[in-house]
Formats: sequence, structure tokens, C-alpha cells
Amino acid sequence: MRLSLLDRSRTRAGRPEGEALAHTVERAVAVERLGYHRFWVAEHHGVPGVASGAPAVLLAAVGGRTTTIRIGSGGVMLPNHQPYVVAEQFRMLAALHPDRVDLGVGRSVGFTAPVRRALRRGSEEPDTFAEDVAELRAYLEDAGPVTARPAGVGAVPLSVLATGRGLEVAAGLGLPVVVGGPVLDEPDVGERLAAYRRGFRPHGGSDPQVTVSLDVLVADTDAEARELALPEVWAMARSRRTGVFGPLEPVADIRGQDWDAQDAGRVEKGLAAVTAGSAGTVRRRLERLVERTAADELLVTGSTYDRDALAASDAALPALVG
Repeated sequence: MRLSLLDRSRTRAGRPEGEALAHTVERAVAVERLGYHRFWVAEHHGVPGVASGAPAVLLAAVGGRTTTIRIGSGGVMLPNHQPYVVAEQFRMLAALHPDRVDLGVGRSVGFTAPVRRALRRGSEEPDTFAEDVAELRAYLEDAGPVTARPAGVGAVPLSVLATGRGLEVAAGLGLPVVVGGPVLDEPDVGERLAAYRRGFRPHGGSDPQVTVSLDVLVADTDAEARELALPEVWAMARSRRTGVFGPLEPVADIRGQDWDAQDAGRVEKGLAAVTAGSAGTVRRRLERLVERTAADELLVTGSTYDRDALAASDAALPALVG
């Protein structure tokens, strides 16, 4: 089982947002030493809690500080970009960091109307995701109407971040999928992934590949791990009330705030959704998930305010993944 990591460049309360990008690069260096297979970064726009809005730029910095780990995007949100420009960006990365670059693409757009307007995305625009992915792949394979340069840099593997119809798109194009979020808790997730594999149409000898993405945090005890998960869960719970997904806060500060019943309920639900616990607890949960999904790879995405505790969690995970 391959183990990879997605870092979303989470900002921290009271600290400059730019620090989050330096922390991302430092985390990449650390997990390379730990033997992780890939290190991916995210794309979010106009979100105070996330500093990463330009994956290709951040990956150039990550690649410059690492030497062996694969680097990629989890993912580039294709509706925000021209496929040709994305192909140019990732071919440039592949030229700078040969045989190490992956390109994951998704279909999400900005979460708020002002962000969508800033991205020039109207609410009534047609869904062209499948066509855009096919066009992007054509440029990466030198099969497009123009050449994305630099040419001759080798293959840039393409994956689809998929839920719902995205699984059908990936199967029809013969591409790997990355699946995460609430879909993993749905009773029919195994059948949906089996349908992806049955409907897979190989492209250039490709095989179906499933990567499962989930929040994971490891600590000495289940209780300590739940506390580590609290800052991320609290940010999400508060965003439901305020509309703003904010920076990570220290656990003590969160516990010192006034919670109402709605806050408490959202936090408890959020904590239940995170794979957070002792080594034994996390190992059992991951084993059950792999059994349900027949995943080929795990892409972990845990975050917390305490960077030392996060580093310890990252270090503990490889021994738990068989």
C-alpha cells in the first residue's frame, strides 16, 4: 500500500499567512525522509485558512527542496484554468524535476459568489469538465492542436479527483481516481468504485487505480488525537456559522470559547469523521477502509495547530500502513 500526503498550506491564528507556504515545503522535506510516495498540494481561492492558491508555483518550491518524492496537485481545479496553460505549467515542472511530477485535476470552483466572479466563473456556465480533461491529456501527450512546451520532458501522470460523475469521467478516459470526503462513509462506496473499475476503458495500457484521501492524525492515545483534530474540525464548524473558513487555532483557545449546542454537535460530528487515534485505532480504521474500497494508495491530509504534534503524526503513519 502506497502512502502519500496532501498538505493544504493551512494558516495559523496570529501568524503571517505566508508562513504556511514555508511550512508546506518543510513538511515535504520531512515526509520524503520518512519514505512517503507522493507529496501533493492544493488549490483554494479567497480562503483565509488556506494559503495555497497556485499549486504549480508552490510545487516548484517543493521540488527545489526535495530530490526523490513525487510531487503533484490535489488538485488543480480545471474549471478555473485553460487546459493548455495547465499543460504548460506542469510540463515546466516536469522539466525542472524529471520523473517526479503528477497532475491531479478537480472540478470545484470558488465557494463564494465574489470568488467565482474574481475567477470569471458564472453560475450558469456549462459543465465541460470531461472535455477539458481530455483536452489537457492531449496536450500532455503531444496530441493537441499545438505543442505545450517544453516538449520532450516525459509523461506527466494525470488523475481525477472524483465523486459522483467524476468517477464515470475517469473510467471513460482510462484515468486513475482520487476519492475522499463524505463519499467514503456512504454504504455504496465499494460498489461505486467497483463500477469505476468495471467501466474503465484503458488508455495507452492504463489500469484502474484508486487513491483514497482522508484526514488522519496519530497520537499516543485516542483522546490526545481527538484534541489534535479539534482545530481543523473547529474551523469547519465555525465556517458553517460565519461563512469563513479560518486559520487553525490553539486547542486551549478553542476550549476557552463559548460553544452552543449547535457548535458542540458540529464538532462532535466532525471529530467522528476524522481518522484520529492511537496507533492501534488508526491502523484498524485504515484496514477497514482499504477493505471497503480496495484502494491502491492512501493520501492523508491531517492538519492541526501544533506543528510538532503534526510532525510526530506524520512520522508514525508509515508503520501503520501495510
